[in-house]
Amino acid sequence: MSNHEYESRKTPEQREYLRENALEAPTITGGIEKFVYGVRNSQTLKFFEVLILTLLLMIPLSLIQGKISEREYHQAEVIREISNTAASAQTIVGPVLAIRYRTKTSGKPASNADTFGRGVYPENIESHLAYFPARSQTVRGRVDVERRYRGIYQARLLRMDAGIEGVFEIGADALTIPNGEEFVDARAAVLFKVSDLRGLDSDPEVLIDGKLYRFHTPNDNSFEGVMNDEGRLEIDLGRWEPGKAHGIPFSFPLKLAGTGYVSFAPTAENNIIELTSNWKHPSFNGRFLPRKRTIGEKGFSAQWEVSQLARNLKSTLGGTETLGVSFIEPVNIYLQAERAVKYGVLFIALTFAAFFICEILRRRPMHFMQYLLVGLSLAIFFLLLIALSEHLPFALAYLAGAAGCIGLIVFYLSGAFGAWRPALGFGGGIACLYGMLYTTLQLEDVTLLTGSLLLFASLAAAMFSTRHFDWYQRKAFVVRASASEEQP
Repeated sequence: MSNHEYESRKTPEQREYLRENALEAPTITGGIEKFVYGVRNSQTLKFFEVLILTLLLMIPLSLIQGKISEREYHQAEVIREISNTAASAQTIVGPVLAIRYRTKTSGKPASNADTFGRGVYPENIESHLAYFPARSQTVRGRVDVERRYRGIYQARLLRMDAGIEGVFEIGADALTIPNGEEFVDARAAVLFKVSDLRGLDSDPEVLIDGKLYRFHTPNDNSFEGVMNDEGRLEIDLGRWEPGKAHGIPFSFPLKLAGTGYVSFAPTAENNIIELTSNWKHPSFNGRFLPRKRTIGEKGFSAQWEVSQLARNLKSTLGGTETLGVSFIEPVNIYLQAERAVKYGVLFIALTFAAFFICEILRRRPMHFMQYLLVGLSLAIFFLLLIALSEHLPFALAYLAGAAGCIGLIVFYLSGAFGAWRPALGFGGGIACLYGMLYTTLQLEDVTLLTGSLLLFASLAAAMFSTRHFDWYQRKAFVVRASASEEQP
């Protein structure tokens, strides 16, 4: 049955029913009235209105993103302030054994010396520096994390209680004497470095070959160049006797404070580093990952084993080749909020698309201001999220912000739609969007997958809802209605 035959068979009662239920356009006779009605009900015009409004709503979204960046900057400032007043991230290098020794060349006649020996060169003294890593070294320690606050912002302060022990094994021929030169004297020292000396909680007693020593800052530049001078400590061992092998054991406690992370330079020939902590969210970094690690509700434990074959001694002494652990925040509220705002345009676009489809299916046009108010309520969610998450756990802040915005939209749409049922259905759809966004924020590795599935599901819902819609005549359910009349 054609559309013309179908229209001619309608009774006056059917036409009135269709008009009352917004399934058929009213009859308009005047030319100006037809033009106004066509403009007001133009699908193309409404589409561009919605598109322009979506672009305009990017302005408040960008302002909210700027506010998030500002709060994140304040958080970084608090961390820097606490680092400046307490101690910064710590890197531990050494210990190593350094030997400064001197050699001399004996005086010999010059080429123009006379028969009486006049014209003899004077003795020439040269200074040499040699350094030796420990044959083996073991570090065992525990790092506890405590929070320090500046207003609503916080930073993580680390306190490490560790013990370091090892042994230096120096051969009898360790010092190289150039040909034609004689040994004069030598002085040995143990060098150790902590990147920020303010973090040292005590002056540890160092047991070296059965004798107790204490670290001190360098008195001169005798051992300059072995490692970076900033944070370098020394223990002067006195005169060194060459020509015989030395086995020098050492051990000392180390109590150290810092912020952010702690790292070790594996300078020894064989390094074993074992750390435990009460922090449940470690991030292992550096050139070497732990050989063993365990992470649980009570914290973590990790063990590294590094040999001389795997590290470069100069790089480790320079502090550029290290291993360590960062004590990261499990939920960075500013990063999470910033990622959420990036989905703001998608949120608004999907909501407006649902409005548009609902409008053409229900034959109840929605005003530009109704689109605008709903769009602003969606945008304000992201501002609520960052404001609440600074005082509440992120999940609870997200739930509170989403519930508030969904409730506001449902209450408003109940009046716009003239009924609670479609408003509740719309609110359920928006709740699903919020749920998908939260899942995407938590599962960072599958962000692309979840986003693609969300877009596909939205497109599928739009196509399913409008599969019987007559886009040319703006008459819904015509195919369905005519098909039902043709049935016997």
